[in-house]
Amino acid sequence: MICEECGRNDAIVHIVQIGPDGRSEKNICMSCAARYGASIFRAQQENVSAEDFLKGIFGSNQQESTAEEDAPHITCPNCGMKFQDFPQTGQIGCSVCYETFHYELTPLLRRIHGSSVHRGKIPRRSGSSIILRQEAEQLRTRLKEAVAREEYEKAAEYRDRIRSLERQMEEQTYGS
Repeated sequence: MICEECGRNDAIVHIVQIGPDGRSEKNICMSCAARYGASIFRAQQENVSAEDFLKGIFGSNQQESTAEEDAPHITCPNCGMKFQDFPQTGQIGCSVCYETFHYELTPLLRRIHGSSVHRGKIPRRSGSSIILRQEAEQLRTRLKEAVAREEYEKAAEYRDRIRSLERQMEEQTYGS
């Protein structure tokens, strides 16, 4: 893995920041880590707040800051929550807030959770049918990609596997 700071050396230090904007991670090399170490020492001597120090390390994304500057004026029509209250509480007021703050929340959720779509746990009782359905959906996507790349033998394998999974799902549904 290459250093995310200088882009030249191998990254050997892993920094994790957990703050009001969520969790962010950075992998850096030894020389960049030494600079951060000096920054930490200097911050301690100058009584710099931890928040300001971490903003200096991770930098602030200009695009995010302009969105956050515009966002405080947005208010949920259902519960009256303002977007500027969200970073302080870390909670959304109601289900309508997700629609109201959609453009502000989507990049934040992607950064924190890796996706803006919630995928919950699979129930134990009906889990096998859900797993089969998900696998079939993934295979359909692979099938389309294989056909687009003109890999017809691979596409035929995917088609056969999808049919097999569909038979298994029918057997589970009708209990044969």
